[in-house]
Amino acid sequence: MQEILEGGNGITKEIDFEDNAITKQLYGENNENLKEIENIFNIRIYSRGGKLSLRGEAVEVESAERLITEIYRLISKGYSLDPGDIELAARIVLQSNIPLEEIFLDTVCISTRKKIIAPKSLAQKLYIEAIRKNDIAFGIGPAGTGKTYLAMAMAVSAFMNRQVNRIILTRPAVEAGEKLGFLPGDLYQKVDPYLRPLFDALYDMMDFDKATRLIEKGAIEIAPLAFMRGRTLNDAFVILDEAQNTTAMQMKMFLTRLGFNSKAVITGDTTQIDLGPNERSGLLEAESLLKGIDGIAFVYFSKADVVRHPLVKKIIEAYENKERKQQTAS
Repeated sequence: MQEILEGGNGITKEIDFEDNAITKQLYGENNENLKEIENIFNIRIYSRGGKLSLRGEAVEVESAERLITEIYRLISKGYSLDPGDIELAARIVLQSNIPLEEIFLDTVCISTRKKIIAPKSLAQKLYIEAIRKNDIAFGIGPAGTGKTYLAMAMAVSAFMNRQVNRIILTRPAVEAGEKLGFLPGDLYQKVDPYLRPLFDALYDMMDFDKATRLIEKGAIEIAPLAFMRGRTLNDAFVILDEAQNTTAMQMKMFLTRLGFNSKAVITGDTTQIDLGPNERSGLLEAESLLKGIDGIAFVYFSKADVVRHPLVKKIIEAYENKERKQQTAS
């Protein structure tokens, strides 16, 4: 590493890499990854073979240098860069001093599809640790932050490692504009659209035929929240999705179903409550009542943790701005 002082606060740093195969992945096709890093940190990057020159403001250059060297180490340890990883990694570098490998190499689940699932943000890392260390964990935040997906990965991992005997996936069937009674089909066909996101996540991690057989055997159960009443859930990994749409009574009912050697993960977005005006969200009540109890953890996500299409974060920001204006006006 060589640092060259320039005028004002500007500096140049040079980085030499030894492995051309790793630098090829690091740079990206047509140096797209380097161009993205330039835009994020507002610096200039010049490449020549395995040598990079970073020029810009000292703070920005140093952050970019840390990002680049840590991504190089990630790749050297077998990590394969995905689209969007550069931006996600940059957020982590700007938010904390935690090495990227502690997050990106924290494998959650190697599924039957040979797919490695790992956290993509600091909040996701904290979420995974909370699930590991606690019997009940709440993940609260906007869509696209990986709350349900990572909970599913942890459930599949626990099941495959025989830490639990079954997986139970549930969510409230809240009617949003269309009455269940008017929908065609029997009860299971009526509620299927509400449970479909859970099926999608499951099939993304586990071979379709294997998952189907486990569902038929009852080792994996996907059902509306109302089906949980009166049960005791032992040796199970239970996920309650869309928990913001539970009533206070439903949330109490669900939480008191937990049996021995079981874990429960509750996910929800408190800005997307579809209950009636006179009904209090069970997620909001649980948040106010259960904080500080040993064995129960709350992890919060923000729009900075969105790992979907980049437009999702901008959409969330637009709605947040609208809500702030409405609050200010009122």
